[in-house]
Amino acid sequence: MRQLIKFIWLLISLFFIFGGLASAQNLKAIKCGSFVDVKNEKILSQIIILIESNKIQQIGPNLTIPATAEIIDLSGYTVLPGLIEAHTHLMLQGDSTSEAYDEQLLKESIPYRTIRATAAAKMALEYGFTSMRDVGNEGTMYADVDLKRAINRGVIPGPRLQVSTRAVSITGAYPLLRYAWELTMPKGVQIVDGADECRQAVREQISNGSDWIKIYCDRGYWVDTDGGISSKTNFTMEELKAMVDEAHRWKVKVAAHAIGRDGIRIALDAGVNSIEHGDGFDDVLIAQALKQGVYWCPTMLVSEYVAGPRTAAGNPFWSQMLDILHLAFRKGVQAKMKIALGSDAGGYPWTMNPAREIALMVKHGMNTWQALRASTLVPAELMGWQEKVGSIENGKLADMVAVKGNPLEDISLLQKISFVMKDGNIYKNELTH
Repeated sequence: MRQLIKFIWLLISLFFIFGGLASAQNLKAIKCGSFVDVKNEKILSQIIILIESNKIQQIGPNLTIPATAEIIDLSGYTVLPGLIEAHTHLMLQGDSTSEAYDEQLLKESIPYRTIRATAAAKMALEYGFTSMRDVGNEGTMYADVDLKRAINRGVIPGPRLQVSTRAVSITGAYPLLRYAWELTMPKGVQIVDGADECRQAVREQISNGSDWIKIYCDRGYWVDTDGGISSKTNFTMEELKAMVDEAHRWKVKVAAHAIGRDGIRIALDAGVNSIEHGDGFDDVLIAQALKQGVYWCPTMLVSEYVAGPRTAAGNPFWSQMLDILHLAFRKGVQAKMKIALGSDAGGYPWTMNPAREIALMVKHGMNTWQALRASTLVPAELMGWQEKVGSIENGKLADMVAVKGNPLEDISLLQKISFVMKDGNIYKNELTH
């Protein structure tokens, strides 16, 4: 018995010894030249960040660095939280015209599109986006859930994801459209009609791994006589309420594609959590969104990308709406709406850096601190992840990026990120000293 007790104590001692060694080997110390505190809107100098495994343990000047820690010298760089993109489509690779969209759904298999999405996810991470919300996989069933799992399990590199899977629309309102009536064409969404089908679709998507429910609330946009954007709504209020109520019953949030005033209004009245695009926001709707605490992803970059080709294809609305969108954005900023970075990446090719949206935010009304918060803290709150990402703080996940220079003086530097860390692991290191 005495020998057994000794053996057990030996095992316990070895556990703590080797456990301590393993922990020490996971220690990292980052020496920052400049440190961006987005929460308090301060830039600090000569800060040290201590990381153990995948979490931030301590931040401050003149910290004692453990002898076993790996030192990462970013003393010539500005260190910021990992960027967060709240409106993406990893399963798409650019669709400025309906023909480009149809090509992907008709000529690319779901496995092929998923392979392309893995490349897009790696690209996004290397751009500096350590977290993303994907709001609709455009006809690939639940492949985005598999993509998320592969990233979480370390099979492939990419941002940590929240996914919306299939999204929902009604009969006759979503591509593929205008093909011969005797053909049954694939759709980029799940088609539902009537409150019962709407509720069932929400249950099905959640059961298959949806983190969000995405609803297409309007279509057929035009510039109205008063200069605002109007639209045709898709769902009845009964149908919308069935989806929103069912999603919220399961503690799942709802994102609403709504471009025109009509779509925004019915989405807000139904109680959604975020408005996607929102070009038609006016003073009344902005006030309603503020009162309800609804977030807005304006997606200005994709609007600029599609305006020319879609106008040339016979729909001048897409060029006319740019000025209206920019005006709505300025009003939203002045009203202090909850605006989160969302560029609609995938609606344009992934070879374009989504951080260009951040520069557009500054160009059209935000100051640089507002733009930084819109690409870190605000989308973290939108996704319910504010306790673990969105800022560099003790106890949060070790997600951070570094740039050469001061992004508060030149916001375009966020398109030239040299260093990317996610979960304490380095995914990009192009440092020059």
